[in-house]
Amino acid sequence: MNAKAPRGFRLHIGIFGRRNVGKSSLLNAITRQHVSIVSEFAGTTTDPVEKPMEFLPLGPVLFIDTAGVDDVGALGEMRVSKTKQVFDRTDLGVLVTDAGEWGEYEKQLLTELQQRNIPSIVVFNKTDVAEPQQGTLDEITEKKIRYVKTSAVGGAGVSDLRQAILDSAPDDFVNTPSILGDLVGAGEMAVLVVPIDKEAPKGRLILPQVQSIRDLLDSDAYCMVVKERELRDALERLKRPPKLVVTDSQAFLKVAGDTPREVPMTSFSILFARFKGDLTSQVLGTMTVDDLKPGDRVLIAESCSHHPITDDIGRVKIPRWLTQYVGGAIEFTHVQGHDFPEDLSPYKLIIHCGGCMWNRREMLSRILHCRQAGKPITNYGLVIAYSLGIFERALEPFPAALDSFREAKSNLPS
Repeated sequence: MNAKAPRGFRLHIGIFGRRNVGKSSLLNAITRQHVSIVSEFAGTTTDPVEKPMEFLPLGPVLFIDTAGVDDVGALGEMRVSKTKQVFDRTDLGVLVTDAGEWGEYEKQLLTELQQRNIPSIVVFNKTDVAEPQQGTLDEITEKKIRYVKTSAVGGAGVSDLRQAILDSAPDDFVNTPSILGDLVGAGEMAVLVVPIDKEAPKGRLILPQVQSIRDLLDSDAYCMVVKERELRDALERLKRPPKLVVTDSQAFLKVAGDTPREVPMTSFSILFARFKGDLTSQVLGTMTVDDLKPGDRVLIAESCSHHPITDDIGRVKIPRWLTQYVGGAIEFTHVQGHDFPEDLSPYKLIIHCGGCMWNRREMLSRILHCRQAGKPITNYGLVIAYSLGIFERALEPFPAALDSFREAKSNLPS
């Protein structure tokens, strides 16, 4: 996987610490490039700086250099807010501090990382000036946190930090879960239904489709790609039925009608609800669609920031289908990219895209945020299937999620 690997497939490494402890210098030393501006003046880094690179032998990573969390003033508060957003998408945290300084700031940062179950490395930088206290080292060791001593200016300890990053990479990154290969199996076939419409990038397929094709090939499975108009004919030409049919959610009804009932069927969006997030919790969140009433507020969140076009699925189609299902006007709010309301209290439901542009941790962070706020969250494909009346069929490839839905449904008041 080269430097053009999608951000969602990269290990996100967040670099945190006070101002002027050498975070940017360390990033430059690790990447062997002048990625971040380095200055003797505190607060040089204003917004998070991202550097994608191939970090062998680990693979593609994304370093995120953040502003100091001890920044002051109104502008400083904005920088700190941006830095805190990085926690949501961090797979591995690197906490940098001056070798001679360890205080409440550092302890709070480490606590934040630990509470989020983010693997962490503590870096005592500027060891050419001072050494960390033995008591501090003992405290960190007791927490089973790895630490490294470095001097970014001279390069001392940088190779040790590289090794610590390799050793601390989360298992779920090293052992990447399958998108759909495990559902199909080696030597079997999946049929992917790919509508070519205004939202399809010219000359290319959208990212979930490309990633699904690659996942099938990696799993030694076969793959047939068709447009929705050719699906019925394509299925009739096969000597044996496919193990799975996957469709773009906007073609759900036609594909459900053209796919034989004995052939499992789902959507790319639902596959990514499992691959990037927590499918079962989003399935249960979908059931709250039945509680929506005209006038309720619904938040629709999309991870990428493409320019919306006519008949956009998040801004036009889902609102239209939900409005028809509820039987009255609903107030929809849309957010894109990493923007997400801290206060979710105004919303009855959050509907999220598949998150193909993100790593899994950021999607799980959003789900956790919604859970802590007591707000249900669902997914584009799930809510579309639910509003169109084909929800259970779309969940058949995922027995555990389907069982959870049926159990929850059976416990509802009759």
